[in-house]
Amino acid sequence: MLSKPAANPASTPAQPAPKSETATRKLVVGRGIVFSGEITSCDCLVVEGTVKANIAGCHDINIAEGGLFTGSASVESAEIRGRFEGALNVSGRLLVHANGKVAAEVRYHQIEIERGGEVSGHIQAQGAGQAAQQPAATPLPRRA
Repeated sequence: MLSKPAANPASTPAQPAPKSETATRKLVVGRGIVFSGEITSCDCLVVEGTVKANIAGCHDINIAEGGLFTGSASVESAEIRGRFEGALNVSGRLLVHANGKVAAEVRYHQIEIERGGEVSGHIQAQGAGQAAQQPAATPLPRRA
């Protein structure tokens, strides 16, 4: 009988944990996994493997070193350590780390590129009030 009351208090604090896990809708595509399709309504997408998809309604995308995302993404923030290819619309901050490579049509509000990071394609800054659908992307000059 004494062991049962000890088990109940230990299990009681564990019950709120599933609620917090479901409160953050995080999708992790692990190393060696290839995912293809459409992703909607996630808080955070972490790409460690390969993702060929269109994403909308997601807040953050994080491409790990060795990860590859091919497709289109419209997010609030993006952090690139691997590779992104396609179309990327970031309403907030785009961070390209030293090992990151972006080859895309990119629209962003704020951008930071660490030394060694690469960005190529059509790049367009957008003001806080600008719509994401505005044309006039400008090609970047390539460095030799």
